[in-house]
Amino acid sequence: MSELPGTAYFSSAESFAMIRGGHIDLSVLGAMEVDEDGNLANWMIPGKMVKGMGGAMDLVASARRVIVAMEHTTRDGAPKILKRCTLPITGLRVVHNIVTEMAYIRVTQTGLVLEEMAPG
Repeated sequence: MSELPGTAYFSSAESFAMIRGGHIDLSVLGAMEVDEDGNLANWMIPGKMVKGMGGAMDLVASARRVIVAMEHTTRDGAPKILKRCTLPITGLRVVHNIVTEMAYIRVTQTGLVLEEMAPG
């Protein structure tokens, strides 16, 4: 594989300068939970060893639009899209869209809107 014209490489420090400086329009990241208000929990599970929050808080606080790409349920089949997040919150009311293997969901001021379902 080779790079396409327009490809750019930059360091982690430069990437955080871009996001913190408000130069990024869209951030796509994973989540452990998202709730109907667009709250995001993606950095820790209580009782598990955690190295730190990482850059997720910067990504959701500074991007103009946030899309969460995640599996619809946990390994045990429990929903990851909830009425209220149960895990520690990374960002309040930051998620605009949720994309899973089962659905495409828009987060609105009045709740979640199912835009598209996977076949079957």
